[in-house]
Amino acid sequence: MSFNFLQTDHPAWRSAGARHVRLLPVDGGTAWLVEAQGQQLTWTSISGDQPAPSVDVYALPAPARREAAGLNASLATLGGVARLPNPSLWDALATAVVRQVIRAAQARKLYREFCDRHGPGVALSDEMDIHSFPSPERVLTLSDGDFTNSGMAFKRRPLRRAAEAFLAHGENWLSLSPSVLVKELQTVPGIGPWSAGAAVADWSNDWTLYPYGDLAVRTWARHADPDAAWPMDERTFARTWRRVTGDQLGTYTLLTLAFGCRQAGAV
Repeated sequence: MSFNFLQTDHPAWRSAGARHVRLLPVDGGTAWLVEAQGQQLTWTSISGDQPAPSVDVYALPAPARREAAGLNASLATLGGVARLPNPSLWDALATAVVRQVIRAAQARKLYREFCDRHGPGVALSDEMDIHSFPSPERVLTLSDGDFTNSGMAFKRRPLRRAAEAFLAHGENWLSLSPSVLVKELQTVPGIGPWSAGAAVADWSNDWTLYPYGDLAVRTWARHADPDAAWPMDERTFARTWRRVTGDQLGTYTLLTLAFGCRQAGAV
């Protein structure tokens, strides 16, 4: 597999020197540790016997959309972008809940602290511990004080509701197509269109389902193509984005988020 840039937008990615590491739970009980250095990915089995998760590579389509000429120039600098679809729908849903309303940097901080306090972990060879998000069963055992001490008091109710719903319906959810799953997740109290779309895009790597009018896409589209007259409001931007990207909407959305990840140094 050849790629130029690894998309580390998910807050589970941690940096360890020149490496990026992530503990990946897989729905079904398996867990893998993935370590990335340069263009090399190394997988270590932690538990279970399910195969290592897949990695998808995205690049600017050929031919690229003419309507996106300025955007193309910036996105082409990324080359091939590798992204791991989240192999845990539970983690994808929980991550979307944590990201609700707050800035990405704050969500990343809260997610990581919650993992470090309450999630399963492994010790790396350099004595750095890395943890994954607590299981839905574990979330439901946590006290109000556990949430408060992790800075997650205002996420307590939606996370508990999401955990209850996943335990009740998760097996069925995993059998649904991504587009149907987006609608189904919105039946959970506290899960709206943004959270459902973000979670399913993370899990499936189908970026046509991501809420592409959101602040992240708007921000990095303007950075990538500052000469374009990108609308400021979400609804008008979304219409413009659909028109400009056409049938390559998902690829452009993912690459624009990757461009932002590189610019911001997400890990």
